[in-house]
Amino acid sequence: MARPGGRSARVQEAVHTAVRELAEEVGRDALTVPLIAARAEVTPSTVYRRWGDLQALLSDVAVERLRPETPPQDLGDLRADLQAWAEQFLDEMASPAGRAYIRDALLGDPDGSNAGQCSAYAAEQIDVILARAADRGETGPGVETVLDHVVAPMMYRILFRPSGHDAAYARLLVTGVLDASA
Repeated sequence: MARPGGRSARVQEAVHTAVRELAEEVGRDALTVPLIAARAEVTPSTVYRRWGDLQALLSDVAVERLRPETPPQDLGDLRADLQAWAEQFLDEMASPAGRAYIRDALLGDPDGSNAGQCSAYAAEQIDVILARAADRGETGPGVETVLDHVVAPMMYRILFRPSGHDAAYARLLVTGVLDASA
């Protein structure tokens, strides 16, 4: 088990930083384990031992980049909170960088754990929104219902219908799930 803040954490941070910097400098397709290792000041064997291959490393970096950095915005109303979150989620995931992270997270994920982690991130954000609403006395759908009726259709469109993603679509999905649960 890795010690928090120990060598393992420092190696992970250095390698993740190297991946992000090099992807911007030379492009994702030019990345190699030796190039990343040199930038991170570790040996290629360190990278291979920890991640196995380049795709698994890119997947790990993608999952970390898909982690929300802040709690969802609190606008004081379930509909407003969920709409703001859904609009931001759609905007971020449908962006070229978001699509690349989604692709990388899934491609280096033979057992589905990274996909599950990304789903957990969305579920955690939705849970915060729904808990705030409940604290205000508002009723709404459950987390799984929002995942099924808001997140899943957005992800389908992002992956398989890569155009026409806008805030109006996110609002339509939120309105549908909230009206159905009312």
